[in-house]
Amino acid sequence: MIKEKIKVGVIGLGQRGMGYTDMLLFLPDVEIKAVCDKYDDRVDNAVKLIKSKTGSDVKAYKDYKQLIAAGGLDAAFVFTSWETHIKIAVDTMRAGIYTAIEVGGASSTEECWRLVRTSEDTGVHCMLLENCNYGRDAMAALRMVKEGLFGDLIYLTGAYQHDLRDEVGLGREIRHYRYSHFMHRNAELYPTHEIGPIAKYLNINRGNRFLTLTSISTKSQGLAEYFVQSRKAYNSWVSDELKNYSGVHPEHQPDYDMIGKYAACGDVVTTTIKCAGGELVTIIHDCTLPRPRYNNKRIQGTKGIWMGDTETIYIEGREEQFDTWESDKKYFDEYDHPLWKERGKQAEDGEFGAFGGHGGTDILVMEAFIEAVKHQKPPPIDAYDAATWMAITCLSEESIALGGAPVSFPDFTNGAWMNREPCIPSKYATDRVYWECFE
Repeated sequence: MIKEKIKVGVIGLGQRGMGYTDMLLFLPDVEIKAVCDKYDDRVDNAVKLIKSKTGSDVKAYKDYKQLIAAGGLDAAFVFTSWETHIKIAVDTMRAGIYTAIEVGGASSTEECWRLVRTSEDTGVHCMLLENCNYGRDAMAALRMVKEGLFGDLIYLTGAYQHDLRDEVGLGREIRHYRYSHFMHRNAELYPTHEIGPIAKYLNINRGNRFLTLTSISTKSQGLAEYFVQSRKAYNSWVSDELKNYSGVHPEHQPDYDMIGKYAACGDVVTTTIKCAGGELVTIIHDCTLPRPRYNNKRIQGTKGIWMGDTETIYIEGREEQFDTWESDKKYFDEYDHPLWKERGKQAEDGEFGAFGGHGGTDILVMEAFIEAVKHQKPPPIDAYDAATWMAITCLSEESIALGGAPVSFPDFTNGAWMNREPCIPSKYATDRVYWECFE
């Protein structure tokens, strides 16, 4: 039986949580019944937002376990800190609630196993809200890969590279979880944006798997130099900017010199993953040095190569001139995903559903989860995917601590990857295009 409208709870009401809450209020098949955050001001802001948009009151909690115990929810969205995503998801799934969690790295493989086993034992699904799988270029590239444009895949790369020094350094003031991780962990801290699309191109967990991982890091110097060189101007900016945040106390002001001196995470972390199919993947984390954003997208196979950031492509036998890069525009026009063709028309008409955060990807990943809940079926990015992608953080931490030694990658499917059933057909599927869903 298809649920016409689902009742949801939102756990975690920081910047990301409030952004998603605002979007949920535009969806006619969703009703927000409860919100939760440990900070009073965030809860109050969410209640006011929902009241202003819907005219309805909503239950508010500071303890997510009370939200769960109150019952009456079909689904929960978890937008809390990286280190609490899985813990909360396990509890909500055990209560029979479909769960969506925001992205971030795992603290241990044990918690990844707990996520998978809970989903298996309860039959309740968990979806990782990896919006990068729904980027227009990523979905067009998925078509290209699955329709054989690149031949057999050999080497793929991706990266999370942009300047986050102010966000990391202000972590305590704005209550952002990045701060603690950069201060205490030397790892690939944010792997899922880059690995998500790559894993789907490579059929990871459905015919292929990650075998081993090797990570190395540079020293940590970017934060130290940034705070020393720009401390006076930075402090002036902080005092003005922090007026926008409530609940900030003077004693929370950090010692900027100490932050730079003792930050654990290397400025650049490079991770290489070997796959069972013989493919090689490289991802890069680079957030504490001055630089423009660059995602280092590359798909290389036996028939050609695509370089996403330079918007260039070379396909053997289809090139206009031998041994010369072409613009990828005509290929992206030809292989545009039907979901984005559909949304492109909505964009022209100015409909909200075509947009949302991060160029429209947030609304798509949210709709994908909601569809799974309404039909009570597995989501397109499931607990096995979430565990595999999030585990990169703790595995890279181990490898770096061992001087860059390779570490074994757990098989969270327990061998099922070799003969696992196909995904459920859906417009939002991330393994291939199901054309019948667009007829």
